[in-house]
Amino acid sequence: MFGLFRKPSAPEREKAAAIKAIVREIQGLSDDATLSVSEIQCGDASCPGTETVILVMRPGLKTQAFKVLAPLLEVDRAAVEEALATPQA
Repeated sequence: MFGLFRKPSAPEREKAAAIKAIVREIQGLSDDATLSVSEIQCGDASCPGTETVILVMRPGLKTQAFKVLAPLLEVDRAAVEEALATPQA
């Protein structure tokens, strides 16, 4: 899990980079777009558990958030495609 108190492992960093590349390809993003991929574990009982959040930030546009209901290392291309089809508020 990515967190505020520990550095992501090499496999986590590699997976996050791979997810960013998939998002860039699917959305045709230019180099001026910034992406963030992080794993979040919500402690609230109503939360679905560990999820991977993808933020797409483009100059002059509102940040878009996409969620994959799986830990970062389990996210595959199909999950990213599904998440990109349903942006969060």
